Amino acid sequence: MHSDPAADEAWERLRASRSNPPARASNGSRRKTYSAALEQTEQMFRAAAVVGPATRPLQVFYGLSQAGRAIAAAAWSLKGEDWRLVSHGVKTTGFDQLFPDIEIRTDPPGTQGSFVKVSEVLDSPVWEMDPVRLEDVWDLLPPNLRYPLTLRDRMTPLFADEVSVGAHEHPLLSVPVCDIPDRVIDAGTHKALAEFLTSYPAITQYESYVTTGDSRNGPPPPGYTRYNRGGGELEVNWKMSQGSATAPQRLEYLRAMTRGYAGGRYFLPALPPMKQELHPLMAWWAVLYSLSMLARYEPAVWGMLISVDNSQYAVPIERLLERAINHLPALIADTIAEVSS
Repeated sequence: MHSDPAADEAWERLRASRSNPPARASNGSRRKTYSAALEQTEQMFRAAAVVGPATRPLQVFYGLSQAGRAIAAAAWSLKGEDWRLVSHGVKTTGFDQLFPDIEIRTDPPGTQGSFVKVSEVLDSPVWEMDPVRLEDVWDLLPPNLRYPLTLRDRMTPLFADEVSVGAHEHPLLSVPVCDIPDRVIDAGTHKALAEFLTSYPAITQYESYVTTGDSRNGPPPPGYTRYNRGGGELEVNWKMSQGSATAPQRLEYLRAMTRGYAGGRYFLPALPPMKQELHPLMAWWAVLYSLSMLARYEPAVWGMLISVDNSQYAVPIERLLERAINHLPALIADTIAEVSS
């Protein structure tokens, strides 16, 4: 596998942090755990880069799991012994079902399982006994936009083009919201857009959006810009509470509404039964845990799933695992910075 410059830079950031660990990882047992866990994380990811899909989920997931220990060790919000993680805190069932229908559950809030505790640090939801389908969490990962598992209507991240935030003062934050699916654009109505956006809590507070200007049949419909590859975008406006706001103020507002991923900002949907958006790191965690359990405990099933001659899921799984190796180092480094501030 070729070397990814962004991943290499992220590993440099992580390695450099070990001589002067951040926040609560600065001394004692937390410092030792921080350094040892990041060393294991890097070695797991380096090993994953030189093997194939048959075993790659195991190395990548356990590398991410160890990174979770470093995140917990550094987190300001975890005091006393709360930073110590025990068990996975997440479960998968339904391996006898179709791949997209595998079910994911979590331990209850307040427990010490890794998934639950890191979710707590990141203000990311857990959902206990109400199962979430693998396909639904799969679709929360930005790199999976072009790799659907089925043909159903999907709820995927919507890219927010923060570069478009102008330098002038203005009472509105105006941003193109990208990757709106064809089904919403084809409907072409305010109602279809409003129903779609109900799954995106941060967007629903908008003040207005660009319309076509055609009012012959009532209020003008949303003025989408279509992409040649499918889907499109819509410029959406949010009213700034303080009135006229500077570019840095509007950018700060946008970043408060969105999640960062691979240098971009995204509006994320909240999956039922969750009441808020899943942090991208925890979406990766849930998906990779499921794949690692399949590979470990159902090797024959996993072998069929990754067979490019027999499985429609083989190429999407290959792409997902490649992007895990390339994208997760920066996401881990950014998450450590997030919990250390």
